[in-house]
Amino acid sequence: MSKLRMLWIPALFAGLSALPAGAHAANLVASANNDFVTAENAGASNLIANRTTAGSWEQFQVVSHSDGTTSLQASINGKFVTVDAGNGHRLIASQAAVGTSEKFRMVAQSNGTGGRVVFYQSEIPYDPPDQASWRSASGVNGWASYKVADSVTSHEAWGLGIYSVFTNPDVFLTRAVEVPSTASVKFHHLTTVNLTNNGGISNVIDNTGGSTAPGIAVNTPRVTDFP
Repeated sequence: MSKLRMLWIPALFAGLSALPAGAHAANLVASANNDFVTAENAGASNLIANRTTAGSWEQFQVVSHSDGTTSLQASINGKFVTVDAGNGHRLIASQAAVGTSEKFRMVAQSNGTGGRVVFYQSEIPYDPPDQASWRSASGVNGWASYKVADSVTSHEAWGLGIYSVFTNPDVFLTRAVEVPSTASVKFHHLTTVNLTNNGGISNVIDNTGGSTAPGIAVNTPRVTDFP
């Protein structure tokens, strides 16, 4: 099975003001060779994982849909990645609009057991309308950006940054990272950053790390090692 991992690009460096609603900028890295996926020939050729560094051809906008699927829009040409049935079902960024062939499902592998992640950046949803409609459980605001399933027995990650850019007031995320209380689930060097005066992130990981303050990077709560 072929696997890809996503590297989220922070808003300050990716020009996310130009992204469509519900989208995030990302690079895709193939687990098979650790190369970046590129929209070859500025999107005119099939996607291929053969780049050791990421430039404009390797940047995609990840667009989430209400049906739980995801689409990839190549930044270089603004076209959506499609499964090209006329070309051996290869992937190419050639479609101006999203249909069935441009939708994908994100499938977690092995629930994270034994997983190792080096460098993770994420921006949580910008526009929850209000806190009441953005709760994952009673007393839990929002959904963690990075979650390790309760059944996972071992997992380790280094270098995580989660950003909040809420556009509506008084919206908070309870925790940026949510993990089970297990000694072999380990995290190192995490930070959260708030980039607006609206709400923020209450904890870095589980109930540890403290809250961001209103304003643009007024403080950046950090956790060096967890647990």
